[in-house]
Amino acid sequence: MASLLSPFPLLSLQPPYHHHHSLKKGVPCLVRDSLSSSNSIPQVVVTRESGKNKQIIKALEKRGVSSLELPLIQHAPGPDFDRLPSLLTDKSFDWIIITSPQAASVFLEAWKAACSPKVKVGVVGAGTARIFDEPVQASQGQLHLAFTPSKATGKVLASELPDNVGKSSSVLYPASLKASNEIEEGLSRRGFDVLRLNTYTTVPVQSVDATLLQQALSAPVLSVASPSAIRAWMNLIQNEKQWSNNVACIGETTASAARRLGFKKVYHPEQPGLEGWVDSIMEALTAHEELHRF
Repeated sequence: MASLLSPFPLLSLQPPYHHHHSLKKGVPCLVRDSLSSSNSIPQVVVTRESGKNKQIIKALEKRGVSSLELPLIQHAPGPDFDRLPSLLTDKSFDWIIITSPQAASVFLEAWKAACSPKVKVGVVGAGTARIFDEPVQASQGQLHLAFTPSKATGKVLASELPDNVGKSSSVLYPASLKASNEIEEGLSRRGFDVLRLNTYTTVPVQSVDATLLQQALSAPVLSVASPSAIRAWMNLIQNEKQWSNNVACIGETTASAARRLGFKKVYHPEQPGLEGWVDSIMEALTAHEELHRF
C-alpha cells in the first residue's frame, strides 16, 4: 500500500479540533464558499458497500455538499447463513431481533425461502425498520414489526425488549459475525433464551481504485457507518498520522471504534440515523473549513 500512497499529497497532522454548534439550518457560509472555490475535491467520502450510498449522497446534495463514493466494505455469507431458512420453518420464536439494514435483508431472504412464517420482529432503529416497510405491507400480517427501542443501540434494545411475564421469552438474533455480544448478553441477563446466528459478515473490498483513493485522501470528511468501514480505511492509509482529516460516524459504536484506532477528530450524532449523521458530517465539514480558512 505504500506504493499507492507515496505520490499523494497528505495533510500534516493537525491538533484535535472540538467545535460544536447546531447546523440544522443548512450549509454554513464558509462551507458554501469552499464548495464554489474547490469543485475538484469532494467534500465528503461515503464508504458504505456498493449500491447503499444513494440515500446519504442525496441528503448531502440537498445541503449543497459534494460526495465521492468509495465503498470500503462488502458483505459475505456468514457461517450460519444456510441454517436460517430451515430454523424459521421448524421453530417459532417470541422475537426476531434485527440490528442493521444488512441483517434485515439477509433475514427477509431467508424468511421468504421459509415460505413466510408468522414472526414478530424487533429492530434497532429507523434505518433498519425501513427495510421492512414493503415486506410488512405485502405480508398480510405474517410479518409484524413490533418493537423499536427508545435509542438505536444494542444496549438499549437489550434493556427495553418486552418479555413474557412469568416465563422465558425465546429470541432469534441473526447477526453479523463481527457484531459484539452486547445484545445476547443483555437479554440473557434479563432471562431471555437467545439463539444467535452469524448469518453474514463484512470484509474489506478486494481493491480500491488508486485515483479514487487519491481524491478520498484530499477530502475534508470521511463518513463511515460501521466499525468494519473505519478499520478498512485504517488499513488503506496504514498510519493515521498520514491522514488527519475529520471522521463523521453514523453513531456512537462506530465513533468509539474510530477513536480506539487513533483518529482524533471524530463526530457522531446522539441518536444513530441518517438525519443525525448528516448533521455530524456538516459539523465535521464546518470544523475543517474553520481550521483551514486562514
